[in-house]
Amino acid sequence: MRIDIITVSPELIKSPFEYSIIKRAIDKNLVEVYFHDLRTYALNSYGKIDDYQFGGGAGMVLMIEPIDTCISKLKAARDYDEIIYMTPDAPTLNQQTANSLSLKENMIILCGHYKGVDQRVRDLFITKEISIGDYVLSGGELGAAVLCDTIIRLIPGVLGDETSALTDSFQDNLLSPPVYTRPAEYKGLKVPEILLSGNFPKIDEWRNEQAYEHTKKIRPDLLED
Repeated sequence: MRIDIITVSPELIKSPFEYSIIKRAIDKNLVEVYFHDLRTYALNSYGKIDDYQFGGGAGMVLMIEPIDTCISKLKAARDYDEIIYMTPDAPTLNQQTANSLSLKENMIILCGHYKGVDQRVRDLFITKEISIGDYVLSGGELGAAVLCDTIIRLIPGVLGDETSALTDSFQDNLLSPPVYTRPAEYKGLKVPEILLSGNFPKIDEWRNEQAYEHTKKIRPDLLED
């Protein structure tokens, strides 16, 4: 998989890719991640990439020309399965979206900034728009990092245990059940006996029941479908 991230602030987004699971995935050549500074494609030597919005109003808007130049250059080199725009006014990222994107080969992620991008960017280039929640950040960089993490960890070979990601929260519209490790008792709190029984069918049944009850209490909306 190859991911190209277009951003106004590449220094803001690089660090999550330099540690832990994502770094190991990159080191194992399971994924390639490239950062493209939009200011490289500015209209002048002063790095102009934004302008005031037509009709007036507060906030600057990223201009279409630098984005067009950058995306067109990338598309001339290879085909892309998705060109994703990170923006709060979009469908919210969920596990099903991450699962689907983890099967893609090449993706471009455009990070929003300021008041957003010229609408014509969305009309001409964007194939998918994603938000990471009902709130506004200073830019789409942190959202892009979140998106990449959710995708990359699903690529075969990235996690040590291939089945680990399949038991994460949201994979079956349920939150994860409680998990425990040693010691079996701590300050009077004991691990449920069923988990120590070795009866794996019963353990699976208990986990499914706990996952359902946990979801019903915390995120009942997930059960509505």
